Amino acid sequence: MFSQLRVIWSIMRGHRLRYGLALACLVLATVINFSVPLVGSATIDYAVARRAVGADTPPLIGVFLDALGGADFLRAHLWVAPLAMIVLTALSGLFSYLKGWQAALASDGIARRLKDELYDHLNHLPARHHDRADTGDLVQRCTSDVETTRQFLASQVMEIGNALFLAATALPLLFALHVPMTLVSFALIIPITVYAYVYFRRVQHVFKEVEEAEGALTAVIQENLTGIRVVRAFARQDFERAKFAAPNQRYRDRSLHMLRLMSWYWSISDLVALSQIGLTLLVGAWWITQGTLTVGLLFAFVSYLGIMLWPVRQMGRILTDLGKTSVALGRIREILAVAREAEPPVPAALPAAFSGRIAVRDLRFAHAGTPGNADGRGALNGLSFDVQPGETLAILGPSGSGKSTLMHLLLRLYDYTAGSIQLDGRELSTLPRKWVRSQIGVVMQEPFLFSKTLRDNLRLGRGDAPDHEVEAAARTACIHDTILSFEHGYATVIGERGITLSGGQRQRVAIARAVLKRPPLLILDDAMSAIDAETETMILDALRERRGRATTLVIAHRLSTLVHADRVIVLDHGRIIQTGTHAELSTQPGLYRRLWQIQSNVETELQAELKK
Repeated sequence: MFSQLRVIWSIMRGHRLRYGLALACLVLATVINFSVPLVGSATIDYAVARRAVGADTPPLIGVFLDALGGADFLRAHLWVAPLAMIVLTALSGLFSYLKGWQAALASDGIARRLKDELYDHLNHLPARHHDRADTGDLVQRCTSDVETTRQFLASQVMEIGNALFLAATALPLLFALHVPMTLVSFALIIPITVYAYVYFRRVQHVFKEVEEAEGALTAVIQENLTGIRVVRAFARQDFERAKFAAPNQRYRDRSLHMLRLMSWYWSISDLVALSQIGLTLLVGAWWITQGTLTVGLLFAFVSYLGIMLWPVRQMGRILTDLGKTSVALGRIREILAVAREAEPPVPAALPAAFSGRIAVRDLRFAHAGTPGNADGRGALNGLSFDVQPGETLAILGPSGSGKSTLMHLLLRLYDYTAGSIQLDGRELSTLPRKWVRSQIGVVMQEPFLFSKTLRDNLRLGRGDAPDHEVEAAARTACIHDTILSFEHGYATVIGERGITLSGGQRQRVAIARAVLKRPPLLILDDAMSAIDAETETMILDALRERRGRATTLVIAHRLSTLVHADRVIVLDHGRIIQTGTHAELSTQPGLYRRLWQIQSNVETELQAELKK
C-alpha cells in the first residue's frame, strides 16, 4: 500500500499546496465536529441532570462548560447549547466544503496534466509501438484510467487524511473522558481495519481484470464504429453483435465478481459496526446503573462512534479505490515508460531547406516479428540508388516489394537497420525527425483527413497559407471545383476520417495538402489509385508543370502514373531488379514490360467495349 501512496504523492507535484490547504480545512472541520458531542455531553450531565461540577468532572467537559458560561448559566439558558451545536456544525460544514473545493481543484489540475502528458507522449512514440498497440485500449487509458485517478485524488485522499487524523486525535480525547469506555468503544475498530486491509490485498487483482476487460470492450466498439460502412456493406451486423457479446460478457462477469466481493465487505463491516454500537450501548447502560458512567458521557461516546465508524468502514472502500487507482496508474505509467522516438543531438547548423538530393546505399530493413527476420531477409535487402534535386523518380513493384517501407524510412517512422540514406550528404539517422518531416510532403496509400473544415485539412502542413495558395493547390489536385460545389465551399466540415467524401476526393484533398506545403521532397504513395483516369491525367499534367520545384517520388501500381517520370526503378523482394526510363523499360524483357503489356491490353479492350 505504501508504494502506491508514494506513486500518488509523486503525481501530486505542483498541487501539493492545495492539498495542504485542503488538509488544514479537514483538520479544522474535524476538530469543530469533535466539539459538538462535548457540548451535548456537558449540557445533559450538568444542565439537564444538574450534576455538580467537581474533581471527577473530565477536564474537557469543564472547558466546554466554562465556554458556555458555566453550569448555572447553562441551566438558566438551555437554548445556548443547541444554538452552539448548530453554529459548530455549520462551521464544520463550511470547512468541509472548502476542503472538498481545494481537493477538487487539485485533482482536476492533476488529471488535466496527466491527459496532456499522455497525449503528447503518444504523439512521440515510435511507429513500432503503435503497430502493436490497441487503439481502444489506449483510449481507455487516456480517459477511464485518468478519471479513476482523478476521483481518488478528489475524495479518497482526503478520506485517508481524515482517518489518520481521527486515529491520532480521537483516542487521546476519548481516553481523557473515560478510559474503560474508550477500550470498549474501540474493541471492534481494529478487527474492521485489519479486515479492510486483508480485503484490499485479496481483491486487488480483480480490479485489474475489470480494467482490462473494459479496455478490450472499448477496443471492439472503436473498431466496429471505425469500420461501420464495411460492416454494413458485407451485412456483418449479426457477426459483429456476436463478436461484441464475448468481451461484453467478460466485462459483465468481472464487474459482477467485483461487486459480489464488495457486497460481502459492506455486509460484514455493517454487522461489525452495528455490533460495536450495540456493545457500547449495552456496556454503557450497565455502567450507568452502577454509577461509574454518566448519560452525558455515553451520549458523547455514541456520538463519537457515529463520527468514527463511517471513516473506518470507508477504509475498505478507500483501499478498494486505492487498488483500482494503483491499477489505473500502472496502466498509465506503462505508456509513459515507453521510450519516445530517439532523437540525435541537434547539429550545430541545420540547412534552412533540403535541396532534394537523396543517396541510398545498401539499405536494409526488416519489420519486427516478420518471417523475414528469421532467414536474414527483410522488407529491404541492399537497396541502392540516387535521386537528383528536382528529379521525378517512379517506384514500381508488386505488393510487399518494399515500396511503402522505403517511404516510411525516409520519413523516419522507422530507422533502417543497415546501410545508408543521405539527404544532401547528411546521414538521415543523424538529422532530427521534426526537421526531416518538415522537408517532406507525403500522400499515403490511405489518406487520413480530420473532422474539420476542408480549409483546415488543406492547411495541415502550412497553417499560415493564404487562401489564394490554398485554392491554387486545390486546382493542382483537381479538387477546387468539387469543393466549390459544396454548400459551404472550403468551410465545409467533413466527417470523421473524411467519411463524407468519396475515396477519390479524399486522395485529391491529400494531394492538395501535400502540394500546399511546398516541400523540397514530395512523396506520392499510390496516391491516385481511387482517381479516374481522366482526372489522373489532369493532376499529372499539373504536377509536370511544377517539375523542378521539388524532388518527387511516385509509388504506384498503375503504369500510366509513371510514364512521364524521369526515371523508374522496379523493386522485387526489397531489391532493385530494373531501372531506366519508361521508354527503355517498356522494350526490355522483365516485370515492367509484362505489366505494361497487361495494362495496355486491358485499356485497349475497355476502350473497344465502350465504343460498341
